Amino acid sequence: MARLTDANEITRQYLDSLLFEQRLLDSELPSAKTVILGKEFATPIMNAAFSHLERRQAGVTAAMAKGIAAAGACNMWGMSHDAEMEAIYAASPDTIEIIKPYADRDLVFHRIEFAKAHGAFAVGMDIDHIYGRDGAYDVVIDAPMGPVSTSQLRSFVKAAGDLPFVVKGVLSVSDAEKCAEAGASAILVSHHHGIFPSAVPPLMILPDIREAVGDALEIYADCGMESGADVLRALALGADAVSVSRHILPILFEKGADGVREEIERMTGELVSLMARTGCTSTADVDPDILWQNS
Repeated sequence: MARLTDANEITRQYLDSLLFEQRLLDSELPSAKTVILGKEFATPIMNAAFSHLERRQAGVTAAMAKGIAAAGACNMWGMSHDAEMEAIYAASPDTIEIIKPYADRDLVFHRIEFAKAHGAFAVGMDIDHIYGRDGAYDVVIDAPMGPVSTSQLRSFVKAAGDLPFVVKGVLSVSDAEKCAEAGASAILVSHHHGIFPSAVPPLMILPDIREAVGDALEIYADCGMESGADVLRALALGADAVSVSRHILPILFEKGADGVREEIERMTGELVSLMARTGCTSTADVDPDILWQNS
């Protein structure tokens, strides 16, 4: 039997192993409203920090942002050129711009200033794109990436000023604690859709990270989030919000903004039903004891 090394498959198996305990008496239909970085949204579900989607289909970046905004959700976005980002900010003011760890640090600071000038809700960095798969630093669309030290991260957080700073690609207690030390506001626990073979599933390590940082950081989770059930699993294990990633892309390409809105609303509705069935009163008060491990 071949050893399983695909982080996406490992993550899916782990998600499916987490089962729910039903608690109906004294329960009621809850709300999915969720506070993210001090602002209330209709759902804890965000999109992932997608990058360069315009290379695949024109107009999809603005369509994604419009759909997310229509669903009352927070919009997270990744690497895009200035005109794309301007369209995204126009469609969805509550946007978190996630910046790549460019080797050219001036480019990092430029993107931070661009985000501030265009009314970003928050800004952050995608640290899981530092390394490629060929024994070298990563190169993304001809842009070389570079290492990020804790002191450099602190300088990026400082440059963001009053904007909250989100670090994407955290997958250890060590990195989570360093993010808190650098002054970050939030972290996204992720292996970037399997960029790291044999990586621990984000939800498996999430409780340890939550215990280590307490309330010092908001914690978001992604990788394999495809349903309201996956979202509830993440909330139960310590996440404040969840990013849905590759699952939503075919819907975006086929149905545009309306499809994105409908899917976020569908997942949110499923989440609310499952919260009701497990006796959870709000997304901020999901009981971790509702989960059972099916080994």
